[in-house]
Amino acid sequence: MFLSSDPDGETLGPSVSISRGPDPGLGSQDNKAHYFSTAIEVGTIEQQHHELGSRGDRSSPKGFELQDLGPKLNSDDKNSATVTDRLLGDDEMSTTISTLASHPLFPPLPTYGPPSLVLSLKCLLIRCVSFVLSLLFLGTVMVAAVVHTVVNAVISPSHRSRRGQDPGEGRKFSAEERSRRTERIKALRRWSSRQEKEVNEEGLDECPPLEGGKDPIVCDVAYYARRVGLDVETFKVQTEDGFILTLWHVYNPQEYTPLPAKDRRHRGPEVFTGETNPEVSKRSTPRKYPVLLMHGLLQSAGAFCANDDDSLAFFLCKSGYDVWLGNNRCGMTPEHTTLLETDPRMWSWNIQQMGVLDLPALISRVLYETGFEKLGLACHSQGTAETFIALAKDQRPELGERISVFCALAPAVYAGPLINKVCLRFMRIIPPLIFRAFFGIHSFIPFMMTVHRRLHPRIYGALGYYVFSFLFGWNDARWDRALRDRMFQFAPVYVSAETMRWWLGHGCFANHKCILATEESTLTEMEEDLRHSNESSPPRRDTAWYGPQVPPMALWIAGSDNLVDGQQFLQRLQKGREPHVRLVHAKVIEEYEHLDVLWAMDAVDQVGQEVRQVLWQTMPEEARAVCRVPRGVE
Repeated sequence: MFLSSDPDGETLGPSVSISRGPDPGLGSQDNKAHYFSTAIEVGTIEQQHHELGSRGDRSSPKGFELQDLGPKLNSDDKNSATVTDRLLGDDEMSTTISTLASHPLFPPLPTYGPPSLVLSLKCLLIRCVSFVLSLLFLGTVMVAAVVHTVVNAVISPSHRSRRGQDPGEGRKFSAEERSRRTERIKALRRWSSRQEKEVNEEGLDECPPLEGGKDPIVCDVAYYARRVGLDVETFKVQTEDGFILTLWHVYNPQEYTPLPAKDRRHRGPEVFTGETNPEVSKRSTPRKYPVLLMHGLLQSAGAFCANDDDSLAFFLCKSGYDVWLGNNRCGMTPEHTTLLETDPRMWSWNIQQMGVLDLPALISRVLYETGFEKLGLACHSQGTAETFIALAKDQRPELGERISVFCALAPAVYAGPLINKVCLRFMRIIPPLIFRAFFGIHSFIPFMMTVHRRLHPRIYGALGYYVFSFLFGWNDARWDRALRDRMFQFAPVYVSAETMRWWLGHGCFANHKCILATEESTLTEMEEDLRHSNESSPPRRDTAWYGPQVPPMALWIAGSDNLVDGQQFLQRLQKGREPHVRLVHAKVIEEYEHLDVLWAMDAVDQVGQEVRQVLWQTMPEEARAVCRVPRGVE
């Protein structure tokens, strides 16, 4: 199913064309930095996070004027925010974290006092209690996952082999899977021969592999890039609240020389300064248009690199785009300019901070390194959610001026039926105090990362698949099973317990089933939409989330996705609820599940090629004039 829209946002019906509306342009000053204030105090002594004065200098950051753009929070919201303060001995809400624009879907986060012996002991007690309780929860889930797997094995196609039947029967891509396995064996032999003879026998391959042999299954994006003839350099990016993010740059070593390590360090907290890396002017033309990819919940951006040449990151890079992979705060290695990993203030954040602080920092750094005014943004699952939140007119709408198109894969705006699964419902019904007792006030079940480091990668990969499959209803029917263990090396990562509480806990997404609207508001909109067909009915309320700065959007929706409901968001756009959104492309892939948009064996055909085309057709004219035409675009 393809849809296109005119510049005013009206649905034109089935189409394969992509229309382009007028470029809103950059430089609007009306909405600059209006959304939050960042007066960050570490304890009683102000330790303002670093700001770039002259390059490399550190000083106090500028504050942002706070506007109350959302409804007032009720007493229950304040109680849920301060319950941990009371547990730790704080009588009043403190100012240890950034205050973002208030919103009913984002109740205040818990705040903590200055570092002290008493506070450290209390935090240690909470960590010990949550360690035991979270392990009990995780153990219960793992046992349930094993039982679920065993039961399914009795009736699954894989069990048919015991009864003399074809074990591949029922898997649509079983023939393709066998073909790929054969090709990998041939590639292994070619690599072994090449190593013995010390000559390149790759023939006309434009990107001969730089690594080969048997896959050791490692959590290393650069290694898998080298297996397909590419490579990766790592940048560090500082957010406005002091977190240090990891940004990966995928490149072709035959066309690009990586920067020295000193030029890849974080540059300070300021974003969109208008500066450009001086090295940009020295690079050859035509240039490559930058594309930033953002990952989903409990994943790193390595999820875009786990499928050999069919990985979205590698496919876009070889097509002729400049590919960057963004990782949210903490990720594989928690880093902050002033806070330690054991400090609860380092974990007092959720998806709002990811969208309003992490995403601008990453986009700003990519634009600095590439010299463009805009970039293409492609996100999966939670990556789409943080972008939808950041672009909202009561959050950080001016970010849309830096994005030429927002490609949303499995858009996570509305919840799917899996939100009512028993183990997930348990997390929703318990109050915030009990949630924090179970899962702590730091990282969410950090024991999972310890297991990741200690367990054999094949065992960990299999265990990860079965647990996540049980929790979220995924299956590998469309994946290359030989790569499945590799796919799960990039999950889980460190994420705050508050983020998981926002997704699954009481009073947030799991209750309202939407990232930007309360359940009452959603139901009211549905009633208004039903009455709207009657010409005599009163006009609908203006409940649009986005203003004129929102970039064009393109959607790839998994039709069999039970985790999120992308089709409900598509219907919102079709019904005119977002008059400023230009939907340039929409596709519902009926048989796809949540992760198939990344890992299905036909994902390049169903998703990748269309993302490549949309990025080109929405590219600003001034960028298109200096960029090479990507391979395969029309």
